[in-house]
Amino acid sequence: MQATPLPVMPTPSLADDVALAARGDRRSFERLYRAHVDKVFTLCARMVGDRMRAEELTQDVFVRAWEKLAQFRGDSAFGTWLHRLAVNVVLNERQVEKRRRERHDDGIEDMDALPHGELRPLPVPGLSIDLEAAIASLPPGAKKVFVLHDVEGYTHEEIAGMFGVTAGGCKAQLHRARMLLREALNR
Repeated sequence: MQATPLPVMPTPSLADDVALAARGDRRSFERLYRAHVDKVFTLCARMVGDRMRAEELTQDVFVRAWEKLAQFRGDSAFGTWLHRLAVNVVLNERQVEKRRRERHDDGIEDMDALPHGELRPLPVPGLSIDLEAAIASLPPGAKKVFVLHDVEGYTHEEIAGMFGVTAGGCKAQLHRARMLLREALNR
C-alpha cells in the first residue's frame, strides 16, 4: 500500500497576508512583522539615533500597523505604506517630546541651536568614526533630512510636507548635514 502524500499548503503571498491580517488573522500579521521588522527598526534607529528608543518605536509602528491595517487601500506597496507609517510614528513622537520639553524646560540647549559646523561629542573620542556614528552625531533637524533624503530616498518636497517647511529649508538642512558628515569623516 502506497502512502498518500499530505497536501502541501501554499505559502500565502504578501497580498494574501495583508488581506488576512486586515481581517484579524494574527499569523498573517506575524509573517508581515517578520518580513518588515528589520527595515522598520533600521529606519527608526537612523531617525532617532538611539537603539533602545528605536526598538520601542519599532514596536509602536507595528501596533499602529495592526490598528490601521484595515485602512490600507493598496494604492501603494505594503512596504511603502509601512515605511510612511514608521516615519509618521517617529515624527509624532518627536512632536510629543518637543511639547514635553517645552513644558518642562530645564535650560538645556536645543541641539539645532548649535552654530553650523559644531558636532556633539562622539561616544568614543579618538577612535576612527564610521558613517553610522557620524550620522548619529548630526543635529536632529539635519539628521532627519539627511536620513529621509539620502538614505530613504524621499524628495525635498515630500520631506517639506512632512515637516511643514519649504523645500529650500530642506535643501539647506541637507547641505548642512553633508558638510558636517564630511568634516566628521575627514578627521
